[in-house]
Amino acid sequence: MVEWDIRKLQILRTLRERGTVTATAEALRMTPSAVSQQLTNLAKQVGVPLLEAQGRRVRLTDAARLVLRHAEAVFEQLERADAELAAYVHGEVGEVRVAAFSTAVPALVVPAVRALRETAPGVAVRVREAEAGEAYEVLAAGEVDLALSLAAQAPTVGDARFTRVELLADPLDVALPKGHELAHADELRLADLAGEDWIFGGSGPWSDITRGACEAAGFSPRQGHSAAGWTAILAMVEAGMGVALVPRMAAVGRSGVAMREVGEPRPVRHVVAAVRKGGEDSPAVGRVLDALRNVAAT
Repeated sequence: MVEWDIRKLQILRTLRERGTVTATAEALRMTPSAVSQQLTNLAKQVGVPLLEAQGRRVRLTDAARLVLRHAEAVFEQLERADAELAAYVHGEVGEVRVAAFSTAVPALVVPAVRALRETAPGVAVRVREAEAGEAYEVLAAGEVDLALSLAAQAPTVGDARFTRVELLADPLDVALPKGHELAHADELRLADLAGEDWIFGGSGPWSDITRGACEAAGFSPRQGHSAAGWTAILAMVEAGMGVALVPRMAAVGRSGVAMREVGEPRPVRHVVAAVRKGGEDSPAVGRVLDALRNVAAT
């Protein structure tokens, strides 16, 4: 019978996720030669080739993918074992590391932490701000226990590594200069702003969300200016340089900006939380998830 080595299986799984030996070594804080040696030893242990050359890179063999398919169940069970041990040893006391994108920190995470101080004072929450896509990378690497991200940036529901929890649909409002002719219109549709200069990032999730919302309304937005931070975006709107879609969670009051809700099709962005498969059985993680759900519901 094969002697399975969990550490070597973790290295193989990381190679599948990161794509190269160098990137795998960086993620696991190893040298590339150590990664190669461990994977060579694993191939000897299981008795089948796990890697094959593809130009200057390597790719996983079908046998390697078969091994990982079974290994995912092992990793899930180990997460459950960790969760049960934590519950046995610490009860309701524990530390939960949370990664969240910038607007989710003040809107969701901070209110949840405040609530937990009353309902579960023994649960400590350590917050790490991370871009929406990065949150899942640090979750997969074991650097955090729970990640908040946008559904558009999240792995699919079928991803065997994670359990996803839908938190809320965050409405997107339009930011207009206070003096704009539509700032006080009785009704406002995105299509009414098809001829405007739009302000959004040059790439990334917010660019995709803005373009997708406008295209669903029947037009392609003309990008007048590029910015990623809400302070910069709203300052430009206030100066009359263009209009922007702003998530309600991120809305920051500025005297020269009119925030308007738009009619159907009403754009939203979906916010999700995720834990590694099996990690939801940890009482402390469950407490934090419940607190986030309660904040999202209100």
